[in-house]
Amino acid sequence: MNNLEKLKQLKNLYLLKSLGFQYEDMPKIAKKREFALENDLDKLKQSVMKCSLCELSKYRKNIVFGEGNRDAKIMFIGEGPGAVEDEIGKPFVGRAGQLLTDMIHNVLGIKREEVYIANIVKCRPPNNRVPTESEAECCMPYLLKQMEIVNPTLVVALGATAYRYLTHDKTPISQVRGEILKLKDYTLIPTYHPSFLLRNPSAKKEAYLDLLKIKRFL
Repeated sequence: MNNLEKLKQLKNLYLLKSLGFQYEDMPKIAKKREFALENDLDKLKQSVMKCSLCELSKYRKNIVFGEGNRDAKIMFIGEGPGAVEDEIGKPFVGRAGQLLTDMIHNVLGIKREEVYIANIVKCRPPNNRVPTESEAECCMPYLLKQMEIVNPTLVVALGATAYRYLTHDKTPISQVRGEILKLKDYTLIPTYHPSFLLRNPSAKKEAYLDLLKIKRFL
């Protein structure tokens, strides 16, 4: 079994765990104990920096692992890094990132440093395209392990891509945004991605209502 197949198995196991299924610890399942993902964010980041399991690794300048409060109550998950993020190695630092920061500060009333921010994939897709299913499958075990370590009370899926890969539900984001979805270890609320809001300012009112619901939940 190659590393890609192992990562796919890990992804499926994490997803089953989030839905309430029980299973043995990862090291007992993995054929090689050393393949089990680290339970430490810094060590996990080092593993991601060495990752070359999908084509995106060939084009990246930097991996964009994620950042924020390691004990955050709320975790924002986007689609993938853009050009600015790829250059700097941090999530949401471009125009969409500034809008997200404003949303967190102005509506939720907390500092960006108090939340944790990550993406479905850690490397920038060429031309900012949507990550393919195989690319997401390679990266999801890393993200799910981040979620397990941070252990947020609430996860906010930013946009359709994040929502689809976190839930395997293809319902349009416009139909599920603002819904409170209960999973085993956390609650998920989907809303629009900040980049979508930049292209469609009329949707900001709906996103604002979603944020108010998030604020009430917190």
